[in-house]
Amino acid sequence: MNTVEISLLVLLALLLAVYRQTRTRPASRMTGTLVTAAALVVLGVDSGGLLDTGQPALSLALFAVEAVAAVALGAWRASSVRVWLDDAGIAWSKGTVWTLLAWLVSIAIRVGLYFAGTAAGLSVSTGSALLFLGLTLGTQAYLVARRGRALTGDRILSKGDA
Repeated sequence: MNTVEISLLVLLALLLAVYRQTRTRPASRMTGTLVTAAALVVLGVDSGGLLDTGQPALSLALFAVEAVAAVALGAWRASSVRVWLDDAGIAWSKGTVWTLLAWLVSIAIRVGLYFAGTAAGLSVSTGSALLFLGLTLGTQAYLVARRGRALTGDRILSKGDA
């Protein structure tokens, strides 16, 4: 995939993720989001260029910072999502204004890391944006689902979860 295609895919996935998080939906069933997140990670790795062979140590350090930031930001956003039980005992989730603010901060940090890598002379791949988005979205979905399952006592995702 070229840079424009990857950029459009990242933008589309981000818009879809934020849109879905502003809607009320079952909290304990995030399998579809987790599959999407895994696909984004695979596409990010498959696109190549995640590490700059000219400066492997610096490139690996930036990669590690991006991965840790993605997971931490996903956890932060997950904590901002409202999760509750309805009268039937079904766990629901919905992003809040804080979730949207956390997404803006996540985007700003990702852009900052991109420019920091570029300023350090690294050949930064746009595929790393797919990887970042997949990690952060997957972390958030997993933690929200875990909170939903904790409320209902459900420990296993069934085959039909989406």
